[in-house]
Amino acid sequence: MIERIVPDTSVLIEGLLSKQIEHEEILPKEIIIHEASLSELEAQANTGREIGFLGLEELKKLLELSKKKKFQIRFLGDKPTENDIINARKGGIDSLIRNLAYSINATLVTTDKVQALTAEAKGINVILIKVEQAVKSLTLEKYFDETTMSVHLKENCRPKAKKGVPGNWEYVELSDEILDKEKMKSIAKEIVEECSLRSDGFIEVDRKNSTIIQLGNFRIVITRPPFADGYEITAVRPVKKLNFNDYQMSDKLRERILSHAEGILISGAPGHGKSTFAQALAETYLSYKKVVKTIEAPRDLILSDEVTQYAISHGTYQEIHDILLLSRPDYTLFDEMRNTEDFELFSDLRLAGVGMIGIVHATNPIDAIQRFIGRIELGVIPHVVDTVIFIRNGMVEKVFSLSMEVKVPSGMVEADLARPVVVVNDFETGKLEFEIYSYGEETVVIPVEQKAVSPAAELASRVVKQEFQKYSDFVKVDMISNNKCIVYVPSENKASIIGKNGNNIDQIERKLGLSIDVREINDKSYNKNKIINYQVKFDKKKYNINAAS
Repeated sequence: MIERIVPDTSVLIEGLLSKQIEHEEILPKEIIIHEASLSELEAQANTGREIGFLGLEELKKLLELSKKKKFQIRFLGDKPTENDIINARKGGIDSLIRNLAYSINATLVTTDKVQALTAEAKGINVILIKVEQAVKSLTLEKYFDETTMSVHLKENCRPKAKKGVPGNWEYVELSDEILDKEKMKSIAKEIVEECSLRSDGFIEVDRKNSTIIQLGNFRIVITRPPFADGYEITAVRPVKKLNFNDYQMSDKLRERILSHAEGILISGAPGHGKSTFAQALAETYLSYKKVVKTIEAPRDLILSDEVTQYAISHGTYQEIHDILLLSRPDYTLFDEMRNTEDFELFSDLRLAGVGMIGIVHATNPIDAIQRFIGRIELGVIPHVVDTVIFIRNGMVEKVFSLSMEVKVPSGMVEADLARPVVVVNDFETGKLEFEIYSYGEETVVIPVEQKAVSPAAELASRVVKQEFQKYSDFVKVDMISNNKCIVYVPSENKASIIGKNGNNIDQIERKLGLSIDVREINDKSYNKNKIINYQVKFDKKKYNINAAS
C-alpha cells in the first residue's frame, strides 16, 4: 500500500495507472492530480487531439475505481500559465508535477524515462511503468483480408473497402452494421492507444480535428467534427510488395535507372502503385550497396531497417536539408511531394549532388514536370529531373527523358526565334513529345504532334535527302512544316555539313528554300548502314564474301 501518488500526464494518456490499480499492482491510499495535468489534457482535447480525450477518459476511470478500491482523488497545485502549456514539450508541465510530488513527499508515477531520472536525481520516489510492446489485434484489422487495399469507415454509414489490386479494384460494403458515433470514437481511441504502445507506431500529424498515424503497415487518417461532418477513419495497407525485377521494362530503361538517372520522378494517379514501385527501386539501390534514405509525410513506405526514414512533419525543411547533406546518401526517396517547399527541397538536394527519386500525383506524365514550372527556373528543370516514370495499374506505362536545347521551337520558322527549350522525349523511341519554353512572360508546354506526311512534303524530303547525301552516306530527314525540316546525320559528318561559321548550311538553305536544322543521328538503324570492309573470292561455281564485323 502506497500512501499517496502523483501521476504525470504521460501515464494518464497511456491509460496505464487504472490498469495497474485494477490488477492491484499499485494500491494507493490517495492519488494527487496536479491541476497542470488536467489543464494540459483539456487544452489538447479542445484542439481536437485524440491524446487529450484519452487522458480525460483515464481520469474518469480512476474516479470510478476510487469508489471500488476505497482511495481518494484530489487535485492540487496551481493552474499552469499559458506559457507553461506552450512550453509543455520542453518539460514545463513535467517540472510542475515533480515539484508537487517533492513538496508533499509523494511517489511520482510516470512512463517517461527522462522524467523518472530527473525525479530520482531530486530525491523523489518514482514508479516507472514500462509501456508494453506487445502487438494486439485491432478492431480495424477485422475489416481487412488479403485482397483489401483500403478500408473506409464513416459515422452513420456501413463499413466499406476497396478490394483488388491497383488499377483493378472494386468498392464494396463489408457488412450491414451501421457505425454510430460511439463505435467510431472507440475504434479511433483504440488506434491511438495502440500507436503509443508500439515501437512501429507513429502519430505523424496531430492537428485540430484530424490525426494521421502510421501503425505497422497501416496508414490511418482520422477526421472529426467540425472539420468533417462526422467521424471518419480511412486505413490504407499495401496489398503486395514487388521487387524491381517484377516490373516489365526494357533493358535500356533498367540500365538508365540503375546507372545514369539521378533525378527521377515517379508519377501516377492515387492508388496506381507509385509507392510500391518506389519501394522496389529503393530496395534495389540498397542491394547495389548504395546509401538510401527517405523523406516522407507520413512514413508509410515498408523498407529495410537499413533505410533511414525521415518524417518531414516532425522536422523542418532546413533540418532535413542539413541532415541529408551531412549524412551523404547516394539516393534519397521523397515520397509524395505536394507543396512548393517540397519541390524546392528536392531541387536543392539534387543540385547539391544527391540522387533524388520523387513521387508526385499526376494524371499524365507531363503533369509531373509541370509541377516544377514556376517553382524553379525553367533552365534548371533538366538538371533536376532527367527521367519521368509514369505508373498506371501497377505497371510502367510511359517514360520521358528531359534535356535542354537552344533551338527554334517546333511550329516556328524564323531563326531569330531560337531560344532555350526543355525537350521532352519518349525514352524508348526517342520521339519528341513536348517542348517547354518561355513565350513572352509565360512558360508554355506545347505537345509536338507528328502529322501525316503530305505528298509535297514527301517530295521535298527526297530532294533534301539527295542534297545531303553528297556529304553523308546516311541521312534521315524529318519535315516539320512546308518550309522547315530537321536533317539527322552521323556526328562525324555534322561539322563539314554546317561549314565554317555556318557558311555551307546557309548555301544549302538558300538553294533548297528551306530552314534546316542539322542534328546528330541517334537511331539504331544507323548501325545497320555502316560501311564495313569485305573480301570477295570466287571460282567457277560460287562466290565467297568475307565481311569484317
